[in-house]
Amino acid sequence: MSEKLHWVARLKERNVPKSAAILPGHYTQTCNLSFVLEKPGSVKFEDRPIPKLASPYDVLVNVKFTGICGSDVHYWQHGAIGSFIVKAPMVLGHESSGIISEVGDKVTSVKVGDRVAMEPGIPCRRCVRCKDGKYNLCVDMRFAATPPIDGTLAKYYSLPEDFCYKLPESVSLEEGALMEPLAVGVHITRQANIQPGQSVVVFGSGPVGLLCCAVAKAYGANKVVAVDINEERLKFAKSYAATDVVVSQRESASDSAARIIKDCDLGHGADVAIDASGAEPCIQAGIHVLRTGGTYVQAGMGKSDITFPIGAMGAKELNVKGSFRYSSGDYATSVGLVTSGRVSVKELISNKVKFTDAETAFNDVKAAKGIKVLIEGVEDSA
Repeated sequence: MSEKLHWVARLKERNVPKSAAILPGHYTQTCNLSFVLEKPGSVKFEDRPIPKLASPYDVLVNVKFTGICGSDVHYWQHGAIGSFIVKAPMVLGHESSGIISEVGDKVTSVKVGDRVAMEPGIPCRRCVRCKDGKYNLCVDMRFAATPPIDGTLAKYYSLPEDFCYKLPESVSLEEGALMEPLAVGVHITRQANIQPGQSVVVFGSGPVGLLCCAVAKAYGANKVVAVDINEERLKFAKSYAATDVVVSQRESASDSAARIIKDCDLGHGADVAIDASGAEPCIQAGIHVLRTGGTYVQAGMGKSDITFPIGAMGAKELNVKGSFRYSSGDYATSVGLVTSGRVSVKELISNKVKFTDAETAFNDVKAAKGIKVLIEGVEDSA
């Protein structure tokens, strides 16, 4: 079978429309192959229009790598996260990097050919929250792959220039795709206000939990404890950034906290606890594991309502905070941490798949295979 016939056959078996079945390396300006969620459990490949530059400050990015987030998998499986409900076909993906292919006539910070990490949420820039630097809380946020906004799993995606972060030559495009989850970790640790010499307990050793461990260590924490039920993840965490690891067990939250404090020599308790799991027992243990006056940050997404140890929170006068995505400076900090070598993200990349195998990658993430799976850009999917 010729290369062209082989490519067309691959796209056909993956429900790609005939208009999109074009030989790799011969895409036209009318081809923007995209990975689309039609409804819960149903995805397809679709040729969509290339985005137009809506502003002279916008750029067009040729997407090269996209990581799969738990929210992408949740939309794929359930069609909704809280009040965000998929009511029309939506392109998935928001953890991406790429190469600038077109710029608006007032763009000055990047140029065609630049390699960039792509920040996928565009705020209104006018509300009070935007003006005080907390644009992640903007009520008019347009966030990629959050209904009804299309995501980045396409050949091309348009962004304002200041939401594209140039990658130095020392940072690969694969690493660039991990700037998004790293920015989440940076924001969480900023909410925790981690100081040199502190002890930090992180519940959950998925990508975000692992990156919280790495950033906490980079910020000077002298004890970073990773807690998870998955022993393989904990083995990775210990080799990656955690100084101590603890396997979760079936026990009360207070007993779990006491065991962590004893086994990890945390004295009267940890300075900071971060929940990156969303699991109710972890949240409860996180409150109990803290010293008086400690700080708790909720990062994981789980059930909307849980039983919360508010008595312990009040008696210990804890600082309890939420954390949502990332805000002013978090992406730039992430690129800086990786560029300087203070945080490494290469180890988290467990697999890369062709664009036309995107659904296979989603299945692997659902099955908790590896740490972070990347989907290659369309041009790389021969």
